[in-house]
Amino acid sequence: MASQLNRNRISVVNLLLIVATGFLVVLLWQLRSLLVTVMIAVVIAAAIAPVIEKAEKLRLPRWLAVISVYLTLLAIVIGAGLIIGPTVAEQLQTLVSLIPVYLDNLRTLAENIALRLGTEQPEFIDRFFDTQALTSWIIGSGQQLVVRSYGFTRSIIDGVLSLILALLISGYMVAGRESLVKGIVSLFPQPWDKRLDAQVVPISQRMGGYIQGRVLVSGILGVAITLGLGILGLSEFALALGVIAGFTNLIPFIGPVLGAVPALIVAISQGGLTFVWVLLLFVIIQNLETYVLDPLLVGSSVQVHPLYQLLAVLGGTQVLGIIGAVIVPPWIAGAAVLLENLYLQPKRLAEGQEIGGENVVRTQSSS
Repeated sequence: MASQLNRNRISVVNLLLIVATGFLVVLLWQLRSLLVTVMIAVVIAAAIAPVIEKAEKLRLPRWLAVISVYLTLLAIVIGAGLIIGPTVAEQLQTLVSLIPVYLDNLRTLAENIALRLGTEQPEFIDRFFDTQALTSWIIGSGQQLVVRSYGFTRSIIDGVLSLILALLISGYMVAGRESLVKGIVSLFPQPWDKRLDAQVVPISQRMGGYIQGRVLVSGILGVAITLGLGILGLSEFALALGVIAGFTNLIPFIGPVLGAVPALIVAISQGGLTFVWVLLLFVIIQNLETYVLDPLLVGSSVQVHPLYQLLAVLGGTQVLGIIGAVIVPPWIAGAAVLLENLYLQPKRLAEGQEIGGENVVRTQSSS
């Protein structure tokens, strides 16, 4: 009888756990927009935290340091937008209007190459380079990628408001970091509360270092590409193409390729020699990023296998668009800190002690 009651209690507990889990999943799905906003806020807070700490060394109160840093960054962004924004917008508008012309030039070039190779009826090229279809696909794909970046919101305006909300939340996170961390870790039993508290700084450093490095590298490459394209004769669109390359470079692995494609398409219309020089420019810059800037500025901040980084980028892009490709890799880097410090290191330590104990036993038995 007692065993039957215990079984019934266990069944009721399991049923309640299943119901609670289902309710939690539904609740998280309903709050998905807020969760994405919080994810963005955490990444921003991790990137801003080192600057706040340096400002605090000037004997400023933490809340004043937070306000000062955010106002400074806001002034920089607004100033840059006012200086180069109108030119970039004008060049982008002209560039989009000329897409059919560039595609026609590309089709003509492909037909000439096919004829030189002995293909007398290159109808497949005409079908592949359907100018109207390709133009619609390029514009539609760009719009879809942007809209997917705000996929958890109802409109672009909601997406902008969510980004502003993420900035405000990140400010609160940085200003009240100590009380916020203590409140969260206090929910866990001992000794996990102290263990998790000890991981906050390494996680913040890993995530913040990654974002800071990527932004700095992207800024340097954007300026370099703008100057290089201007020298190579693409000054009409150099600034817009440089901005595109700089922003896409925030995305690891696939970003540099995406940034090079528009410049190469424009270069084709200028002639084969210009195309070769532009291609060489992007190859040099890509090698400069891979072997100089990334090791120097980003370093080993991620400390995650490149395959996992690539999967994080692809998965983030699939779910959240451009924003996902930028914010998911630092979250993976932060999760890697927890995995390394809370599981792998204790596991290696336990295995080492076990091996050491076995060696001692063997030594004693042999003696």
